[in-house]
This record gives sequence, C-alpha cells and structure tokens, in this order.
Amino acid sequence: MRGAGNNIPHRLNQDVNRFGEMLVETARAINPNLTILDGIIGHEGNGPSNGEPRQLGILAAASDIFALDRAMVEILNVPPEQVPTVAASQRLGVCPELTAIEFPHLNPDLLKIQDWRLPDKLMPIDFGMPRVIKSTFKHLYTRFIKEPMSVYGKN
Repeated sequence: MRGAGNNIPHRLNQDVNRFGEMLVETARAINPNLTILDGIIGHEGNGPSNGEPRQLGILAAASDIFALDRAMVEILNVPPEQVPTVAASQRLGVCPELTAIEFPHLNPDLLKIQDWRLPDKLMPIDFGMPRVIKSTFKHLYTRFIKEPMSVYGKN
C-alpha cells in the first residue's frame, strides 16, 4: 500500500500538466496576431518571484505564440518537456518543430545560453484567497513603497 506522501509528486505532475494544457488552450482561444517576449532580464532558478535576475538581452516577437515558446526553450538550452506549457503544446500538436520555424534575424543557436537554471522543483500553484491577497499586497508594496515613484514618471 502506498503512503499518502507518495502521491504528492504524481498529483503535482498531474496539476502541472493540466495547468500547462489550460494555458495552451487559453492561448489557442485568444489566438494573438503578435506575441512579444521581453527577455532583456530574466529570472532564473526559483523565479520569477524568488528568482535571480539575469541579463539576457533578448527581445523577440512572433505571430505564432507556440513557435516563440519553442524557440525560447532552445535559446535557454532547456529540454521542451521540462517546461509545462511547451510540453503541453507539443502533446496537443500545436507546437511546431524547431526546423519548421523561420528565423528572419538570429537563429536560436547564436543566442544559446548554456547554464540557465530552472527552478529547483515545481511547486503547486495555489489560487486560493490567502495567496491572492498576499500577492496583491506584495505587488502594491513593490510598486508604491519599495520602488521610487519617479520610476513611473511624473503625473
């Protein structure tokens, strides 16, 4: 008989897969004409909220959101199956193969980052009221108290 603790990683994996598929289905429904990716500074490790900022200097855009995600995991040198949304887009058949993506300027090989750190472990995402309240207060604190108002320009 399995202990309750043994089910946690399996359940977390199921939740991650479902969450990834939900995000992919949402992107499919919205079907944006253009997606812009700001990778000027990325947060590696346990980011974005607890990650370490890292200068990447990447700004990318594409008419295919799934191709953009696929190219970015290639740049970060991360196996696509380790990123829940990219893995889900591949499972659902909406993620093009890297060889099918046209790169009009720079190929991902020219931008490759060899030592990008992923989170130590995937954490369950909780959208319960305590987390939403904590996140809201953290955002407000950062925006209005921790950062100088001059960052946002004068009104």
